[in-house]
Amino acid sequence: MITELEFKSLANQGYNRIPLVAEAFADLETPLSLYLKLCHTHDDGKHSFLLESVVGGERFGRYSFIGLPARSLLRASGFGADARTEIVTDGQVVETHAGNPLDFIADYQKRFKVALSPGLPRFCGGLAGYFGYDAVRYIEKKLENSCPPDSLGTPDILLLQCEEVAVIDNLSGKLYLIVYANPAEAEAYSKAKKRVRQLKEQLRYSVSVPQIKAGDSYPSERSFAKADYLKAVLEAKEMIAAGDFMQVQVGQRIQKRYTENPLSLYRALRSLNPSPYMYYYHFGDFQVVGASPEILVRQEQVEEGQKITIRPLAGTRPRAATPEKDKATEQELVNDPKERAEHVMLIDLARNDIGRIAKTGSVKVTEAFAVERYSHVMHIVSNVEGILKDGMTSMDVLKATFPAGTLSGAPKVHAMEVIDQLEPVKRGIYGGACGYLSFAGDMDLAIAIRTGVIKDGMLYVQAAAGVVADSVPELEWKETEHKARALLRAAELVEEGLE
Repeated sequence: MITELEFKSLANQGYNRIPLVAEAFADLETPLSLYLKLCHTHDDGKHSFLLESVVGGERFGRYSFIGLPARSLLRASGFGADARTEIVTDGQVVETHAGNPLDFIADYQKRFKVALSPGLPRFCGGLAGYFGYDAVRYIEKKLENSCPPDSLGTPDILLLQCEEVAVIDNLSGKLYLIVYANPAEAEAYSKAKKRVRQLKEQLRYSVSVPQIKAGDSYPSERSFAKADYLKAVLEAKEMIAAGDFMQVQVGQRIQKRYTENPLSLYRALRSLNPSPYMYYYHFGDFQVVGASPEILVRQEQVEEGQKITIRPLAGTRPRAATPEKDKATEQELVNDPKERAEHVMLIDLARNDIGRIAKTGSVKVTEAFAVERYSHVMHIVSNVEGILKDGMTSMDVLKATFPAGTLSGAPKVHAMEVIDQLEPVKRGIYGGACGYLSFAGDMDLAIAIRTGVIKDGMLYVQAAAGVVADSVPELEWKETEHKARALLRAAELVEEGLE
């Protein structure tokens, strides 16, 4: 931990956020137990989060991130002339800004001059939360007034300002406790140091994980009756045949009553469906639980500059019962003409999106048509990278790549116009992105799929299927049902009793 003299020196250099960092051993803990110890001692963990990762379908990622309850957050809602961004601190709205929320976020990030601590992971504070699918209406003006009815009522953007973070190094078993101090506040150093000591003390607490006894089982309801969904797929196919566009993602929302602890749903989901992006966000009046397999976009500093990565994932099959059948399923998947055609379109879309913001000649497909296996399904994936042009911000990157082609279609903007026509409800968080924008300038956003929203005693799950010229409506319906299955099964596990 830095000394008070070092703190004052950094303050004199103009830094307005200075981290105090303490290390502890956490090799006998799990990310979940640490999350409970650090976040659930007050107000049930409101405005906190847990981010975990399983890479390659079977290994935990090196780092897990815990965002301790945030004092401040940014939330945005409304489109066009009605667009508003609010800054909320300690439950009170302290600033309201009209205009494009993405532009405001870019300006807001400039308020912080952060003294970065060397040797820490790429996320050790910043903004964390989500950009809902409908945030695209801040990017494409022609979509401003075509939004379907909103039956969920969540903000279109919600980002927690993370100034107290715990980073778990799953390789070394170390835990980094990070508290940021604002030198403009009285006794900033001593208060931050005291807070770090308090957090270390909380590590000694014993925690009890919520025990869920078997209870009532609740049925699922759908926003789309099956017959209406099949009709929507046929309508999309007619438009494709007329040459309007090549592909569109048509989705449905499934909802069911859920009254148990939201963290229990996350526990069940991370066991059932370990994924590269696993997240639990407690936003106060609702929670977001997800296990996404897919990057929307990643921005990270490398030797050549800021590297931008998109990893399109499209083409899905259920896992088979034996390794031999699994291999046969993989071969059938990668040789399926419909799946290959759809995936090629998405590689081209990713190249085009990155090409809008990347230095000339830097865009490369570094992996093509690989197959990744997860607990329930396997997917075709490819990797597209480029080096960001000088002078561009993370919001420029988001505007160029949002939403994912795998959740909209091709050409992207026209496909989204069709989605507004065909889907009966506003998508909300689904199809947007969850992740973080770090103080260090990195950004890592996952596509908000395999993601549930718990609000007012209900669980909402959504899934979509890619419709192309030769799609079979019944198979597209089955694909949406299959994609939603992991979250619904996780809810069933909780109902059956999670101990």
